[in-house]
Amino acid sequence: MDAVLLALAAVWGAATGLLIPRAAYRFAVEPEEPWRTACPAGHPLTGPARGWLGPARCAPCAAQATPATPAAPVPETPAPEPQASAAPEVPAPEPQAAPAPPAPVTTTPPAYAPGALAPLVTVLVCVALAAATGARPELVGWLVLAPVAVLLAVVDRRVHRLPDVLTLPLAAAAVLLLGGAALLPGHTGSWTSGLLGGLALGGFYLLLFLINPNGMGFGDVKLALALGVALGWYGWTVLFLGGFAGFLFGAAYGLALVLLRRAGRGTGIPFGPFMAAGALTGVLLGALAG
Repeated sequence: MDAVLLALAAVWGAATGLLIPRAAYRFAVEPEEPWRTACPAGHPLTGPARGWLGPARCAPCAAQATPATPAAPVPETPAPEPQASAAPEVPAPEPQAAPAPPAPVTTTPPAYAPGALAPLVTVLVCVALAAATGARPELVGWLVLAPVAVLLAVVDRRVHRLPDVLTLPLAAAAVLLLGGAALLPGHTGSWTSGLLGGLALGGFYLLLFLINPNGMGFGDVKLALALGVALGWYGWTVLFLGGFAGFLFGAAYGLALVLLRRAGRGTGIPFGPFMAAGALTGVLLGALAG
């Protein structure tokens, strides 16, 4: 049963993860810019959900990436034999070798920059959640929330932005999914503590935003609502550990950049990926202890 559960989680992670690069490419724009509607090569993005769902490359780009068929070699034509004539002999031109066939031409359209590793990351996250949680009702909620969290991390890393169209539905989905899990037998968390956890972590990030708006974005506050619900499901200890882990991961990354002279002390870093990583750490610990 465990092997089947892990296999299903891996398939789910792969299926949803393959959709992340296109969505991340469309969302990864500056706040004043509209969402992208065309691929890097200029082709309109079409498909389910008005082109939001689909493979990383659109159909025209995938077709252009196919190698062209090389041209057939030109057969060598023998030179005509000289004939007797009263005119002075003129040396026959030397036969010329046929031109070499052109090398195959491959036109590769520009790739979607954001989210190249998103499918692999999503698979690993889903498998880890399934292994830690087991066949409990809350696993459905974790598997639904995980791809959206990965998508948010990719977008934030790319443009330092956490769009409202993702963070607010993620918080609502966390409340509804865990509320449904709380109605089923076999769950190991508390919906009430999850709601309180969302308010607590969201309120803490709001306080940090009010104290230093330049150091904490308001998108981080909205993401904290969803992550707080997930962490609070397993109790206050897990909420504290997951929240602290996010700050620890972010601080370690910033320190590494400073030591490598790739950033200064005042350089801003996208905090969303570290918040998500800290929340994942807390949820895994809570699921294992449950």
